[in-house]
Amino acid sequence: MTATQDLLSADLTMGTVMLKVGNMKTMSDYYQTALGLDIVAEADGGQYLGRGTTPLVHLQPAGGLHLPGRGEAGLFHTALLFQDQASLAATVATAAQYNPQAFAGSADHLVSEAFYFTDPEGNGIELYWDRPRAAWSWKDGGVEMASLSLPPQRYLETHLSEASVAGQRQAAADVGHVHLQVGDVATAEKFYVDTLGFEKTAGWHGQALFVAAGGYHHHMAMNVWNSRGAGPRKDTLGLGEVLIQLPKLDDVGALRERLARHRIAVADTGEEIGFDDPWNNRIRVTVEAVQSEQP
Repeated sequence: MTATQDLLSADLTMGTVMLKVGNMKTMSDYYQTALGLDIVAEADGGQYLGRGTTPLVHLQPAGGLHLPGRGEAGLFHTALLFQDQASLAATVATAAQYNPQAFAGSADHLVSEAFYFTDPEGNGIELYWDRPRAAWSWKDGGVEMASLSLPPQRYLETHLSEASVAGQRQAAADVGHVHLQVGDVATAEKFYVDTLGFEKTAGWHGQALFVAAGGYHHHMAMNVWNSRGAGPRKDTLGLGEVLIQLPKLDDVGALRERLARHRIAVADTGEEIGFDDPWNNRIRVTVEAVQSEQP
């Protein structure tokens, strides 16, 4: 059990997910047309795409790199959280219309309703809506989740409206969580819970781990479904960086001290820190106000 003083702030949020991209035109078109995101900013040849002024995905050109193998560590999916079912349905509809073959499934997870897609370079995407926290069930310190049937066509018939389609790009969305592929769950728990300070909220038969701050169902997850035994990542297309946002500079400082105690190498600018997990997945931690001033 992680000591209370070593926990990440309950007000933690997930920030922009950076993807290394081989074909910028194809990928940018997908995120704009299929997912209804707009270009929020451009920098260093890359694009920040999101809703309003909130960047959700950063596409960074990396044409010299190769696609990762299915069994390698890296990104399982980036999960975009919508505020209501109608907004979720609008983006599920445009994603399904853009490329029906990119649809990878759907599920009622008890805490949320989720639809899964795959972008043109194989990066997983989850589009989801959370049920109110009062409707979540907790038992023995863990949140109860499942994967129940959620028929897409019925969902769209129930929740899709002319208003939600017309207002798709104005509807807010956030990065709700990031799900990684890792080599083993025990090492993931030692790093993300014992070292970083997330709380474990759920597990799944030693094959998956769900972690969060502040009583959320999960801000991050790790699984071995495709990647059991995977070692450190090579430099490939796909996940470039996961951004975690903390409310205060003191929170970043406390994490910096914990990482130092565990002898984790850190790149430190004073306002933010960057480091790798055991599989070379890059994590950057900053103060939320700092991120909002950046592209």
